[in-house]
Amino acid sequence: MTNISTKYMGFELASPLILGSCGLSKHLDNLKIAEDSGFGAAVLKSIFEEEIRQDVKKLFDEKHSTHYDSLAYDYLVHYQEKESFDKHLNLILEAKESLQMPVIASINCYSSRGWIKYAKMIEEAGAKALEVNFFLLPTDFNKDAEEYRKEYFSLIKELKENLNIPIALKTSFYFTDLSHFMLHLSYSGLAALVLFNRFHAPDINIETLKYKPNRSLSSTSELNETLRWIGLFSQRLRCDIAATTGVQNAEGMIKLLLAGADAVQAASIFYKNGINYGATMIKELKEWMEKQNFKTIDEFKAKLNFKNIENPSIYFRTQFMKYMAGME
Repeated sequence: MTNISTKYMGFELASPLILGSCGLSKHLDNLKIAEDSGFGAAVLKSIFEEEIRQDVKKLFDEKHSTHYDSLAYDYLVHYQEKESFDKHLNLILEAKESLQMPVIASINCYSSRGWIKYAKMIEEAGAKALEVNFFLLPTDFNKDAEEYRKEYFSLIKELKENLNIPIALKTSFYFTDLSHFMLHLSYSGLAALVLFNRFHAPDINIETLKYKPNRSLSSTSELNETLRWIGLFSQRLRCDIAATTGVQNAEGMIKLLLAGADAVQAASIFYKNGINYGATMIKELKEWMEKQNFKTIDEFKAKLNFKNIENPSIYFRTQFMKYMAGME
């Protein structure tokens, strides 16, 4: 009998498919659909400290348009934080009571106070684990790479000192020394690294001559970069690895597992096809395993990482060559 269970962040997951952090994962009904469809876990939509602060500023400007009142502002900050967090914490409590699959909370903050305060509240509400959505775009011309690196390790250290639940870091591949950096992050006590985040990017409307947000769902063309680095990192990092970005079907999930991912997160595809499409992906994973005579995930996980393939230059090469690209 085919067994698709896997281990991730210390949990035994029913399957390697995880509903990634997105608007879909902030509703209990959707989380129930995910569990019924065979997902191994779900990551709740991130709490964004910046969004809370922006809501406070908007509310404050509407009520106090002519003068600044610091006491009123502090009250509104507290009120808005409480309102936002009450909804999020209630979701964590309801999910804990209603679901068997692990529910992983997620936060994105910009102040050291926010990271610790929000993380502790989430743990106290009963979250089984925390995914830290953290990346610093290196836009400061006066700041070198080492200064940026220190901020990551400082945050992880603080969170580890204040929390008792496992922590995953979701970040990007925009680092000069990516392999070295990820290796050292995996030594820091993290339970997992989630590779890679997909970021907002600006766009320009050439009719209005204004900037606009570029809101788009991921596509299969984005899978390859994740695939490369999962294949290079698996069996080298000292923590679990979840792969994400570009997963649109069972084939993408299988590829990332073959490269060495312990679990696979997806979100965009479920906006297109509904959360219960996860059941189709899991069914196709099982059918593929049966066809290949694999009984468990461990039998093929990392089978095609760079250590285990005949020609590891597939992972290392960046320039096109006709025998690598398969075309003249």
